[in-house]
Amino acid sequence: MWQRAVVDVEAQRLVALLHDAGVGRGALVALAMAEGVGVGLASAGTTVAAASTDPGAIVADIEQELRPRWVMWSNATAADLAKRARHVDLCWDLTAVHRILAGGWRAGPGRIWASLTGLPPEESEDRAATARPMPPDLFSTAEDSDGGLPGPVRSDGRLDPEWVAGGWAAGPERLRQWAAVALRAAHLQQAALAALADRPTAPATARSESAAELLCAELAVEGLPMDRLTAETIIGGFVGDRPRSEEEAGAQRAARDALVLRHAPTGTNFVLRNPAQVRSLLRSVGIEVPDTRAWRLESMRDAHPLVADLLAWRTAERFATTFGYAWLDQHLGADGRLRGEWTGSDGAAGRMTASAGLHNMPADLRPAVIAEPGHTFVRADLGQIEPRVLAAVSGDAALAAATRAADMYSPVAEQLGVDRPTAKTAVLGAMYGQTTGHGAVALRRLEATYPVAMDFLRAADVDGQVGRDLRTFGGRLVRMGSMSGTGISDRDARGRAAAQGRYGRNAMVQGAAAELFKVWAVTVRVRARPLDARIVLCLHDELLVHTPVEHCDAVAAVVAGCLQDAAARWSPSADVRFVADIAVVSRWSDAKG
Repeated sequence: MWQRAVVDVEAQRLVALLHDAGVGRGALVALAMAEGVGVGLASAGTTVAAASTDPGAIVADIEQELRPRWVMWSNATAADLAKRARHVDLCWDLTAVHRILAGGWRAGPGRIWASLTGLPPEESEDRAATARPMPPDLFSTAEDSDGGLPGPVRSDGRLDPEWVAGGWAAGPERLRQWAAVALRAAHLQQAALAALADRPTAPATARSESAAELLCAELAVEGLPMDRLTAETIIGGFVGDRPRSEEEAGAQRAARDALVLRHAPTGTNFVLRNPAQVRSLLRSVGIEVPDTRAWRLESMRDAHPLVADLLAWRTAERFATTFGYAWLDQHLGADGRLRGEWTGSDGAAGRMTASAGLHNMPADLRPAVIAEPGHTFVRADLGQIEPRVLAAVSGDAALAAATRAADMYSPVAEQLGVDRPTAKTAVLGAMYGQTTGHGAVALRRLEATYPVAMDFLRAADVDGQVGRDLRTFGGRLVRMGSMSGTGISDRDARGRAAAQGRYGRNAMVQGAAAELFKVWAVTVRVRARPLDARIVLCLHDELLVHTPVEHCDAVAAVVAGCLQDAAARWSPSADVRFVADIAVVSRWSDAKG
């Protein structure tokens, strides 16, 4: 495998070399590329390199002819391709797979390699996996391909920090060697996944999670369509006109505060941005609360006019500080697309995340998310996904039977002998570890009616309480952390253990739901592309697909079909039904829910 590089070879010649080496659809081909330098490739049968000012074009030709599974150190490579409108269908993302195997977020190339070769991690190996290539210099030029430079693996078995920092891109020969190391890492990861005997779906999870990183790279480039004028009008309705100076912004802030503080007793002064002082303000009008969380205040909206004004103030303050004019200016491009960085895993249970407020944008801003002329949105939202996933991963036949209904809470309510809202509260409480309050009686009935599902959650709870790491249905490691500690009281220790138990039971459901969601999303990504449709938002359990108007019905059918195919491939039980609310809308706000 460590043969000499083939440099300055045309793309079709590279295709022929890979084909002769046995590369076909789905075969691993490791990729290292650097703009203006070239491309390095490694497969089971050959390693090659080529100098090129447009390495993405070479990748595109190989993709068209062979359709391999591209091995990448991280989605930084996918992002480079997406920025140049080069798309590949399949990949093996070493960072994504490392996060499955090892849990957590830290995943630089050095850490990945150390983990796979049995070496303890070092702090220096936490360097980001997205390190950009360093420009060639006098000592390592793009033409240097004689193989005389030290390799990426040091004598102690670790990756050379200079290579990890971007030195891998100094020339085609280095690109070839970097690709060869990536291929070796992929093979080691495949072996590690295969060794998870109690998680036979782990290799499939690695493939879908890798494809999710391709989707993330494309989401960052594609952006979310948003109408600036509409967005500014919405923002202005909460915070006023765009301030022309700091003094004007301060006056607007004071005016917002005054609408709340008018309820305070004469001669008092409270700082609304201090939760303790907000509690004191509420106490001054006879309202005692343990905290000032939004849901708690919402339940007390009618207790005093102050509460309603305080809730309105919080919304306005959020727009002023987080989703205001500055946010719009920073993230909304001149092309009318709102962009942020995306990643396929949050480092915990595995949910997709995004920056620029794409994952926590206020619902009030949704009317500004408008499809471009000639286009519409196909919006799809998974229905009751977590309890359906619980039925699947726990193997509870009785709960699986309830999923056959479009609204599974109705048959659950009938089984428990309670109304639907109480049944829903009980099921959600079981998954989130809420065992008191409304639904507690129904929760006890859940134990008798769905014992397999409840035992599944209880086992995760126990593991979490003692700090035992968990693995989701798809094989992702969820680190629980050590429960040992000094200087804490028994009461605090019990509270910490209970919190970790609640986290553990929810992570097993939420993590599995995230895995199913991504299988669905990456299937839609590939099958909708021939219809010129693109996913522009993944929000927890929701997809927003930007679609040419003439293809909207076909894309809606694709989205529905992809869910059924994804569920059939992912779900351990054919008896569990998964449903989605699918609608064609011109504005995001037009969708229900």
